[in-house]
Amino acid sequence: MDIIKKIEAAGLTGRGGAEFPVALKWQSVLKAKRANPKKPVYVICNLSEGELGVDKDMFLVEYHPEEVIIGIMAAMNTFKAAKGYIFTQAHNFKKVKARLGPYLRKTSIEIFSEDRGYLGGEETALIETIEGKRTEPRSKPPYPTAQGLYGCPTLVNNVETFYYIAKIIKGEYAKTRLVTIHGDAHNPGVFEVPCSFSIEQILKKTKNIPRFKYFLQVGGGAAGEILLSDELKVPLRGAGAIMIYGTKKTDGRKLMRWWIDFFFESNCGKCAPCREGLYRLKEEIGKAKPNWLMIRAILETMRDSSFCPLGKSVHEPMMSFLQKVGVK
Repeated sequence: MDIIKKIEAAGLTGRGGAEFPVALKWQSVLKAKRANPKKPVYVICNLSEGELGVDKDMFLVEYHPEEVIIGIMAAMNTFKAAKGYIFTQAHNFKKVKARLGPYLRKTSIEIFSEDRGYLGGEETALIETIEGKRTEPRSKPPYPTAQGLYGCPTLVNNVETFYYIAKIIKGEYAKTRLVTIHGDAHNPGVFEVPCSFSIEQILKKTKNIPRFKYFLQVGGGAAGEILLSDELKVPLRGAGAIMIYGTKKTDGRKLMRWWIDFFFESNCGKCAPCREGLYRLKEEIGKAKPNWLMIRAILETMRDSSFCPLGKSVHEPMMSFLQKVGVK
């Protein structure tokens, strides 16, 4: 059985947040390669990890570097790729080079680093950065699998995805995933749990069920959805982060300002709904008496008309917080 069939049989989905079937993405690259045999193929390992509260990828670099490289090399060999890239933020470059560098000798894989923040992890923005262009997303379609780096078929997968591809190759994949737990957690850290676990089961397994009134932000520490303690019998989605917040000690206005500041700094300025929306949100949230009707209207506009996932994703944490927790 070839590697793509093994990945398909394992049911592996991407661990960068979108949860797209990995085998389907690999098959798309292979199809594009066969349609344009003279074009080179590129493989990119996305180690940007710009989402707040997500530490799993750097955890893998630190403790499982060999498996990460085995996964990347499997892709390189499958597509007979011309070159591979490990894209990381500049502030992590030294650590990444120290841990992965020894495994990259005699390979055509380069560690590429730029501090391009949260947006730098979006796959088309990442490709623009490697090409030396401004870090901003491209229109899709065409998708990177067909026209990615330098207009050639390109595979972009997350570090955790490549790690589990190595596990599949070794016959060790047990349908697990990594989760980062932070915030007001009793036992914070990175944990490996069954994919079938609900959020409630994850908290119990990791000894993180709070003994106080709380709410969670799940999926990511900026873009994640707010869930209350009676909403946890659902699987974990997104980038695999759980942020625990004590309801009494959390200043809702301060938390929302933190999210908005993060998105504001990450915004590339390409599209008006995101650029102007974040400016107005930052302005309004900073007032003594914010206009909450205006804030809700801006969030809905950004969700419906922003060019890329950054602008669209501001809606979920803000609106779910206002609806479920509220501000005083």
